[in-house]
Amino acid sequence: MEKKVSKLINDQINKEMYSAYLYLVFANHFTEKGLDGFANWYNIQAKEEMDHALKFIAYLHDNDEKVTYEAIAKPESKSKEDIDVLKAAYAHEKSITASINAIYAEASKVNDYRTTQFLDWFIS
Repeated sequence: MEKKVSKLINDQINKEMYSAYLYLVFANHFTEKGLDGFANWYNIQAKEEMDHALKFIAYLHDNDEKVTYEAIAKPESKSKEDIDVLKAAYAHEKSITASINAIYAEASKVNDYRTTQFLDWFIS
């Protein structure tokens, strides 16, 4: 695996873990407002993001690549209106999709078909 692809995947692991942390913040926001359905949904999303991180970690291990762990940034947690939380989640998901697409593009550029095939699970 090319170093740049490995680095992008390691960066994605951090982004997925940040996503989990962010969604826990959102779940907390809705729990504090008594909106348990929304809170539950964001708790489920947080678990899904951690599962994504673990999937990327396993992929690197399966390819004898080093996994590096960086600090996870603290999500902004100031009080927001409910609609602002939903808009922030949507914008965040768009950025995560763009990040995965960038890994796919780089892997394609260097003919890393194994990685593009792996990423198909996230894209489709």
